[in-house]
Amino acid sequence: MKSEDYDNFGKPSQNERTEQTKHNISQAVIRRLPRYYRYLRELITQGKTRISSGELAELMNVTASQIRQDLNCFGGFGQQGYGYNVNYLYTRISEILGVGAGINAVIIGAGDLGRALVHLSMFEKRGVDIVGMFDSGEGMVGREVAGVNVYSLDCLESFCQNNKVDIAVLTLPKDQVKSVADRLVNCGVRGLWNFMGVELDYDRNSVAVENVHLGDSLMILNYKISSMEFDRGEEEF
Repeated sequence: MKSEDYDNFGKPSQNERTEQTKHNISQAVIRRLPRYYRYLRELITQGKTRISSGELAELMNVTASQIRQDLNCFGGFGQQGYGYNVNYLYTRISEILGVGAGINAVIIGAGDLGRALVHLSMFEKRGVDIVGMFDSGEGMVGREVAGVNVYSLDCLESFCQNNKVDIAVLTLPKDQVKSVADRLVNCGVRGLWNFMGVELDYDRNSVAVENVHLGDSLMILNYKISSMEFDRGEEEF
């Protein structure tokens, strides 16, 4: 194991360092954390108990230096002469990502996308409990999808008042996204996961927003494929 795989002694505790730096972590580091979570979970299923930054870097196709820099933002979590304890690192990253924090979510929109999402085990695996769905169409209100009740959008405020709602997953028509998002923010919902291609922006200190653009991801894939074809064409000359 390399010496850089462990925390230096004499520094503040991991919890203290996490508290000191959590508001200054770059978005790039935050967006890599779920990858650590996924790879570590896979290592646990394989019975792996410890791993060095170099071994983990090889699995994730990044540099060992990048891994150490990322983890040092939250305290390091390594041990001298040992590397990283896989179970411990997985637990700590789970805590940082809020897994097991009792986060509740609602899905706004019971159309094709909303119904597809509520069936995914993704939420449960990441510690998010879907406590309700909402729709404005009479055809879905009062029904149950994957064990989740569908309520009228008119009941949104009263539901949030009587239930803890942390995240709202937005899958409703584009022209309703902003107005419904404003209602959710006024209800105290702290996170919006927006799939509808409409950019939402609120005070980051009070509301967290993830604008998911599925079309952008598809176009990036198109670009990569087109680039491959272009490179092949050049090779023919």
